[in-house]
Parts: sequence; structure tokens; C-alpha cells
Amino acid sequence: AAMVKEAIRVFARVKPLGRRQQAGSYSVDDEEEPLPSLEITVPRDLADGFINNKRESYKFKFQKIFDQESKQDVVFDSIAKPVAECVLAGYNGTIFAYGQTGSGKTFTITGGAERYSDRGIIPRTLSYIFDQLQKDSSKVYTTHVSYLEIYNECGYDLLDPRHEASRLEDLPKVMIMEDSDQNIHLKNLSLQQATNEEEALNLLFLGDTNRMIAETPMNQASSRSHCIFTIHLSSKEPGSATLRRSKLHLVDLAGSERVAKTGIGGHLLTEAKYINLSLHYLEQVIIALAEKNRSHIPYRNSMMTSVLRDSLGGNCMTTMIATLAIDKRNIDESISTCKFAQRVALIKNEAVLNEEIDPRLMIVHLKKEIQDLKDELALVTGKQRTSELSQEELLQLDELIETFLKDNDPDSTLDVGADMRKIKYCFIHMKQIMNCPMTSDKKLLLQDTSEERDSNKEAGEELEKLKGLLQQRDNEINILVNMLKKEKKKARDAFFQLNATSAGSTVLEQSPSIKLEESQSSSRCFNLKEAKDFSSSVHRLPFLSREKGGKMSFGCQEAFEVFKWDHADSITIEDNKQLLKQRFDEAKCLGEKLNEVRNKINHLKGKITQRQIQRAALAVSNPSEELTFDPVEENLRMQIEEEKKSYKRVYNHFKGLKVEIEHLQLLTEKVNMKLQKEFVVWWSEEAKNLQQEKPEMVTSPNTVTVYPQFIKSSQHLSTNSFSETTRDSPNEDPAAKNSITFNNPTLKTRTPPSLSTSIPLTGDSQADADILAFIKARQNILQKKGKSCQ
Repeated sequence: AAMVKEAIRVFARVKPLGRRQQAGSYSVDDEEEPLPSLEITVPRDLADGFINNKRESYKFKFQKIFDQESKQDVVFDSIAKPVAECVLAGYNGTIFAYGQTGSGKTFTITGGAERYSDRGIIPRTLSYIFDQLQKDSSKVYTTHVSYLEIYNECGYDLLDPRHEASRLEDLPKVMIMEDSDQNIHLKNLSLQQATNEEEALNLLFLGDTNRMIAETPMNQASSRSHCIFTIHLSSKEPGSATLRRSKLHLVDLAGSERVAKTGIGGHLLTEAKYINLSLHYLEQVIIALAEKNRSHIPYRNSMMTSVLRDSLGGNCMTTMIATLAIDKRNIDESISTCKFAQRVALIKNEAVLNEEIDPRLMIVHLKKEIQDLKDELALVTGKQRTSELSQEELLQLDELIETFLKDNDPDSTLDVGADMRKIKYCFIHMKQIMNCPMTSDKKLLLQDTSEERDSNKEAGEELEKLKGLLQQRDNEINILVNMLKKEKKKARDAFFQLNATSAGSTVLEQSPSIKLEESQSSSRCFNLKEAKDFSSSVHRLPFLSREKGGKMSFGCQEAFEVFKWDHADSITIEDNKQLLKQRFDEAKCLGEKLNEVRNKINHLKGKITQRQIQRAALAVSNPSEELTFDPVEENLRMQIEEEKKSYKRVYNHFKGLKVEIEHLQLLTEKVNMKLQKEFVVWWSEEAKNLQQEKPEMVTSPNTVTVYPQFIKSSQHLSTNSFSETTRDSPNEDPAAKNSITFNNPTLKTRTPPSLSTSIPLTGDSQADADILAFIKARQNILQKKGKSCQ
């Protein structure tokens, strides 16, 4: 696609003075090279408080400057016509007016209501585009328009046919959506088809009627919102599948003046703030685009910049009109408008021709082409062509191939005509015969002597036998691999399942023993990669908050760690783990060896087949020579026998290892279960003791002391193979089940005096109970350790 790279073109238009306005001092120099310039002089008396005293004269460059007398048609010809031409050619275009309220933006973009000659850029552009479309009969055009208003960062569809709007809020709200390719889509913005200029102008009039006008002291009819009128064009040449789509945005921005200047309050102040904010974001985007090495451009900050994303630094021909009211009162605003315009002029856009292939048209086109080719073929061959060969034709071809292969004459040819399908079929069929000559029922190559046939039969049987054996071994290995995979999946599922079910949500009715059996069957946790450090699995647990359904609290986890360090079984676990790792490594090595041997056998079989084909061919060409015993082939068979033996040996070793690995896994699991079971019992006893020892801790709910948040939530521990933790009903004995019972909703705790200073509690009964239990447990363990040291 053609690409046009150029900077945004920036024009200035000076508004004629009102009756009571005092003229500001400015001059236009049209002759200056390379661009005309506008010089604004700030009078001395104004300089105080507004602008730095030292500078009194400012100079700005524009593509063209339209002075107070300039007429609407001249403005259209210079500014909008070139952009409209690009849009007709398939490029995107944007024209936007920027300036303070009352500086003539709406007059320039939409036009004045009094005289026909006061029409602005939108009606003139519509007129021009429809004019051009009528003249061009080489393409089929469709035209749609949309009209979007952005007010206080909300988008509204001004052309919705279903609403008679009395207030802006009655109009449908437009949402911004972004797809994966960063293209912006406007949801709820209606596209209205306009087949001629009259329809388009009616739509524009409807939209303008729906615009909200807010009165400010500056201008009785100033618009307080951004408006974007878009013309969408699509064109295609008859018979072509290429579609060109382009769009032209005509944008009337809200007033750019500073809030302080407007002297307003209430909802108008809110408006002004929103306008200033979105123009501020527009400015940020423009500054970012003008900087050389900026990778991120903040388009998403406002609705305005999102909609105009392509127009600024994208695929678009963009033009800006700076409207200036250069009277004494507004001279500072005019200067900031010009400064903004100078920044915009630095932005470069890359406009690309928007062509795409219409898939439906393409399909129609291709279908037609296929039909034409079929007709042409039928004409040449005199036969109607179908896509498939008939059963009859296929049998005929098989016979031809058979005769050809039996024919010993070196000059014989296989003639199937000029039909590509038949030729392809013959090749495929020949390939099949070549690839399995030994098993082919017809044994076409070897039909000379009965001895040959016998030796061939033997070779075929031997090959079949080998194939069968290999298949059997393959199946055995696949079964093993699947077993391993299943084990692994089981472990993972058990782990995730335990993490996912919250302690409080499941009430299990079974006895603890059933629960243990269940978790034993569902948690083969020490498989391949899972044969990792048992204790580290505790650390890796996701710290879920209680709402998300975590399992065991912080304190409980710590206690489990400590309990485990002190437990004799942890050494057994460690040893088993090491042994398991060793066995897995061995199994891996053996697996590789098995593959190697299998590949060798395959290779040798290939050699035998090749040898037999060569000798058979030799026998065909020299029928006089008898086929004798072949030492090479015999040697290859011996090698295969050897490899088969070593395969069996390795395979038996592999099987032995597998049994050992399963046994070790079960042992490890058993020790784990034991460790956990003991911990659960011990933990619930600690909890019970704690409740009996400190009855003053169970108090009424309103006396809970809230300390600074120490632990955000009480997470519940679950390791790979933990048994289900259940919430007990308040009246049950907490030690009656093998579960962690700190979820008792009636338990409200306060810190005992001795602990309140050092341990900040959460005010959350569950977490507090856990913390206290943990402290107690820790003290007990440390005492035990102290005794054992003595």
C-alpha cells in the first residue's frame, strides 16, 4: 500500500473584532520563507501578571494565516479540500479546530446560520465529496456518517434515530472498546447511511439540534463539549474483490481557555474542568509525539485522545486550524493557542492507503474461475470432469499398473492419459507397492521360481514377527509412560483440589479414617518433579485470603514447620526423597537406552529389506542366476537377535525399577500421612488446652481489642497430601475430628495481658486464635527441645 509521510499541517484564522472589543496588536507576514508568520505584540499594561515582562512580541509560523476578512469558501479551499481529496483516494483524514471559546471554531467547522455563504467546513466538505462521487462512475461508493459528542468525558451519539432528545442524558452513551491490534471501536455509535448530499445535511442538522449549548459570560452560544462529525467512505471497482475504506473526522473541540477566565461556578465549573482536563491530555499526547524517543503515548487518558488516536501520530492526513480572537482581553489565550499549534506542527503522521480484500467477493471470484477452468477442460477432453475418480476407473488403473510391473520389456510404458488425478493415483499406488513388497499379496516382483518364493515368504514372516515384537514393546512402554503421567496428574489435581476447597465451605460427614483413605488415594505427591523437598512445598503455598477460600492460618503453618523439624520421621522422608530421585534418574537413563536399541533394530530391519529388494531386482534382470544363500542378510539377522536380547535385558531392569519406585512413593506417602495426622491431633489438643487454660479470653463480641493489622487474613495450610480440613459445628468437641478447628464462629478472643504488648492481634477471632495457639505450641516445642538438650 502506498504511504504518505508528512507533518500535521497547521493553519491560523483570526476572528473579526466584536463591537465593544479593543483591538490587540498583531501583524501577518505572508511573504516570509519558508512559511508565513504571525506576530503578536503584548501591550505593556497587559504584561503584568499575565506574561513574562521581558517578552513583548511573539512570532509563530503557520501553513497559511487567514486574517479577519477571509471568507468561508477560501478557508474550505485551502484547508479542507486537499484532505477531502485524500479521503476520496482511500486515506484517512482529520481536520480539527482548536481555540478559546468565542474565537470562531464552530463558525469555521459548522458555519453560521444566517447566510448560505456562511456554511462551514462540514457542509462544504459533504457537498464536495458527493459531487466527486457522482462524477466518478468507475467505482461503487457507500457513504455513512456518525456524529459523536464528548461532554464531561462521556460520549453521546447525536444521530440516534430512536431518541427525541430533550436532554443530553437521553442520548445513547458511547463506549470505547479496544481490540487486540489496538484499534479503537466505538460501541453504541450509530452509522447512518447517506446516499446523497441532502440526506447527509439532514443528519448534520439533526445532530446539531441535539448538541447541548451552555451559556457562559463570554459567549451566549458557546459549545461546552467536543464534537466529532465523521464521514465514512468505502469504494470498490465492479468485479474487483478489493475494498477501500477511509474516514474523515471533522472535529470541533471545546474552548481551550483557562477556568479562572470564565468566571463560572456550579456545574459549568465541572464542565470547564473536564474540558480543560481532556485538552490537557490532548496536549500531553502531542508533547509525547513531538519528543523523539518516547515509546509510550498516553492516548488512553481521555476519550477524546482515544478517538483521535489515528489522527495524531498514526495513519491519517491531519490538519489543524488554530482560531484566534486577538483583542486586548484575549491576547494571552491567543498566544497559548499559537504555542499549542507550533507543537502540533512537529508531529509526523504516516497515512496508508486503506485497502482490504473482501473475502466474500474473493470466494465468488474463485468459484467462478474454477467453473470456467472445468468447462475449458471438458471442451478439450470431450469429457465432463468430476472431482473424484470413479470406482471403475480406479480398478482399471490397478490393472494397468499390474500389467506394467509384470512386463519384463525395458521399453514398456505406463500410459494413463493426460489426467492429473490418474497420474497422481498411479504414483501413490506404485509407492505403496515399493514400500511393502514383502507383505503385498501380489508379490509382483518375485514370481519366477518356487525356491525364491519360499525364501521370500520366510523373510516376510520373520519381518512380521519382528514387527509384532516391536509393537508389543512399544505398547508396554506407552502403558508405562501413561501410568507415570496419570500419577503425576493425580498428584497435581490433589494438590490443587486441596488448595481450592475452603476450610469453611465443606462439611464432611465421614469419619476421619475415611478421609485419610481418600486423601491417600488422591495424592501421589512424590512423582517425578513432585519428589521435591517436602518442607519447601509448605512455603510455596499460595497465601490466599479468607474470602478466596484459603486453608490454614499463618500461625498454624509456622507450627507445622516447627513440629516437622522436631519429628523423627522427617529424616525418613529426606532419605526416601534422595533414594527416589536416584531411582528416577536411573529410570530415565534406561528409557533412553531402550529407545536407542529400538532405533538400532529398526535400522537393521531397513537394511535387510533393502538387501532383499536389490537381490529380487537382480533376479528379475538375470533370470538365469539362481538365488543362493546370502551371508550379508544372515549377518544382519544375527545382529538383530543380539539387539533383541539386550532390549529384553534393559526392559526387565526397567520393570524392576518401576516396582521399586512405586514402593518408595507409597512409603514416603505413608510417612507423610502419619506426620500430618499426628500434627493435626496435636494441634487440636493444643487448641483445646488453650481454651481451658485461658477462659477469660472468651468474651462478648463488643470487647474485642483491635490491634494494628498484623496478619491480613488467616490463610489455611494445605500441603500436597493434606487430609481435608473441615469446619466443625460449634457444639462439637474440637478434638473429635482430625481437623483444624479454629473456625468456630462463636469464639471471640482478646489478648491476655502478658502478650498484648509484644504480639499485635488482628481483631479477627479466627486469626487471633491461631496466633495464640501458635505461640503456645512454639513455647511447648522449645521447652521440649531444651529438655532433650540437657
